[in-house]
Amino acid sequence: MGRFEKYTIGCLMVACLVGEAIAFSTPQQTIVSSTQLNVIGQQAESFGPAQAIRKFKDALPQIDWLAEGHGSPDNKVNMPNYVKKVLAQPTAPKRENESEDRTHRIRSRYQEAAADAAALKGMCVGEKDEQAWWRQPIDIPAGGRAVTKEEPLRVLVAGGGLAGLVTAAACHAKGMKVAIFEQASSYAPYGGPIQIQSNALRAIQRISPKCYEELVEAGTVTADRVSGLKIGYRKGNKLAGLYDAGDWLVRFDTIGPALEAGLPATVVVDRPVIQQIMVKHGLPEGTVRIKSRIQSYEDLGDGRGIVATLEDGTKAYADVLVGADGIWSQIRKILHGLGEGAGGFAASGAAGGAIDDKEARKLARDTVKIAAQADRRFSGFTCYAALAPHRASNIEDVSYQILLGEKKYFVSTDGGGERQQWFALIREPAGGVDPEPTPEDPTPKLTRLRKEFAAIGSGGDADGNEWDPFALELINASSEEDIKRRDLYDGAPLLATPDVQRLWSPWAKGPVALCGDAAHPMMPNLGQGGCQATEDSFRLGEELGEVTHTKNIPGALGKYSRVRVIRTAIIQGFAQLGSDLLVDFDLMMTIPLLGPFFLKMTQLSMPWILRFLYTSEF
Repeated sequence: MGRFEKYTIGCLMVACLVGEAIAFSTPQQTIVSSTQLNVIGQQAESFGPAQAIRKFKDALPQIDWLAEGHGSPDNKVNMPNYVKKVLAQPTAPKRENESEDRTHRIRSRYQEAAADAAALKGMCVGEKDEQAWWRQPIDIPAGGRAVTKEEPLRVLVAGGGLAGLVTAAACHAKGMKVAIFEQASSYAPYGGPIQIQSNALRAIQRISPKCYEELVEAGTVTADRVSGLKIGYRKGNKLAGLYDAGDWLVRFDTIGPALEAGLPATVVVDRPVIQQIMVKHGLPEGTVRIKSRIQSYEDLGDGRGIVATLEDGTKAYADVLVGADGIWSQIRKILHGLGEGAGGFAASGAAGGAIDDKEARKLARDTVKIAAQADRRFSGFTCYAALAPHRASNIEDVSYQILLGEKKYFVSTDGGGERQQWFALIREPAGGVDPEPTPEDPTPKLTRLRKEFAAIGSGGDADGNEWDPFALELINASSEEDIKRRDLYDGAPLLATPDVQRLWSPWAKGPVALCGDAAHPMMPNLGQGGCQATEDSFRLGEELGEVTHTKNIPGALGKYSRVRVIRTAIIQGFAQLGSDLLVDFDLMMTIPLLGPFFLKMTQLSMPWILRFLYTSEF
């Protein structure tokens, strides 16, 4: 049995144990009626067994003595000895402390990339667009044609986000002709940095060593510090354990499993910088065509390729079409024969920078309808996110942390250049929006978040819980304009369909395939959404690189789909479990025996989960 299989079995066993422990807290899919679409800041309660346990505990006589005292001093230490030991290994990355020079270098690279995007550097415009290879149809006889160096495979990629760019780079590296069609008007600087974890870095390294070198040079290492879970506010009792606000529940390192697998350390890189590097070093000039959305396509069949039609009626001809156009993929809609409204505007990906607050309010309501047609799962959470230009108080010791609480949790990660990227996930119905600014309250998002994460000494949130001040430290360092809100959707880990073709080839049919969020959208808890898209891109390039005749394209795409689906399904499942668990974690902390056992199992399982994630076998 190989290492990959052992890790898979180990992770599945852990998933079963964790699933059993948290079964009572897993939320069901929420069906939102039209009357719920005007929800403004309404919190959903825990439900099912978790709600029953909370009510039962609240009804019991409260014994103040059990809650008196303080949490263990060990839970206040950022860097425990076992993490220090791993980070002290000769091959582990050495922490480069924050400095004015490093901050200037990282922020300057971001500004340079944003300027390049605004100037459309490397884009397919003007004469390049008029003479593009994909405009010319090729007369291919029934049965297809041979693929040669002179007449390579021709690949169209829908979507110019990370999945689309890396897919195009992987195909180009194998000698194929590639064109990317991106619906956004430019690569707008939005959404904050992306963590390129060790597994994704290896995939990029194998696709383009130059892109890998540039990404590592431009990035900030996050694997040189501790990561983990904290309790957001004081919780527990003498029977289950006492925890003060901000106490660590679980700490772990991400470099140990990476070193075991011989992989590079995780880095965080700004989105525009990633796009700049991929366009400049991974693709030929003029590969990306902006303001272009593939609206439909026709499979000509029998090895003769496809014809894609853009929204403006322009035709594009190729042998292969890859849908890397996000969770509301138009290509997926056609491929799987979904409802008419299933292909929606991308709220993430390269198009996200075009969305202002007014558009976001409309999109929140429209997305509820799109999701129903697209067969996507509403996670039960709305997410506020921002990149705060702020040097975090624990930046030298902590790279990633989650503050856990009832109905919500707060995530933060080092964004590089003395910036913190943060996410506030709150359980509530889909389609909710914030009030519009008024003279009385010009910053409604900040107002809500300051109440949701009210710090010690302020009286607390709506439930009286006083949060660790770190959440407000980052919220108050952010501007109203920089905070974005969206509901979080993902997909079922495995297909629930009687369609034999889809079961055999979940993401591919004929000369068309899906990758990234179009194939397997997932919750952000593991930071693996973009990383799994990168792995998809590598495998897609490898399988198409073996094609010597166009009649073999469906077989190659089907194999890609089958190779990738099990791994991504496991990771989707972990991400869903983690998200559903986190908002009832505080309840677990009050249950004798079960709480300490659950914490121990979580601590022990993390290295196994990371070993499964950090592999070069994808």
